[in-house]
Amino acid sequence: MTPPGPKSISQVALMDAVSGAGVPAEFWQPITDKNLADWEAHWRPAIQEQLVLLSDAGVERHLWPQSREWNWRKKHNALGSSLSNESAAVMAAGVTQGMMIVDLDFRARIEEQARQHMVYIDFLEVAPWNRRTLTGGAPRYVGIGTLMIGKAIQRSLELGFKGRIGLHSLPQSNDYYANQCGMRDLGSDANYNKLRYFEMTPDMAERFLMRGERSGR
Repeated sequence: MTPPGPKSISQVALMDAVSGAGVPAEFWQPITDKNLADWEAHWRPAIQEQLVLLSDAGVERHLWPQSREWNWRKKHNALGSSLSNESAAVMAAGVTQGMMIVDLDFRARIEEQARQHMVYIDFLEVAPWNRRTLTGGAPRYVGIGTLMIGKAIQRSLELGFKGRIGLHSLPQSNDYYANQCGMRDLGSDANYNKLRYFEMTPDMAERFLMRGERSGR
């Protein structure tokens, strides 16, 4: 059953993509029915609108948003009462701006930390209006993905996992995780739909958090 309200709320900040001004936001744990209702009422129609624009513009289908088929209510309901999974959402202006599900029962693969505990990011997605589109649309807010990656690192530190995190990336996000997040690309995973697997060591996590501090995020 989806919790009616968050158990934990922390104050965070995003950035308005046009003005560059800071925007007050909240980090909710776990995902609540409000977040899933926002996905149904706001995200899905916005995604469909973007797909129509892409189709009308003749953009090839393989370039369309690769998370367009994700169903967050099904993903969340599949967690059940699992103790190894946690979820979170970013809220701003009264609407859900991003959601994330992590798995705490996962082991690292990089040689120097192989088989050690880590936080694995199962799913991470920002609202469709926060993505730069192929038809020229500008995002409303920026910094949501970076915020959620940082929160996953912080959770890893809290659990004594020293900041180790990992994830499988949709192809359109490979560059983001490799170059903006500084994660190590371990290549295509034949056991996970051939998606590329990325992992972060404690040193990488420290550098990521330091960049966030310098940028004020």
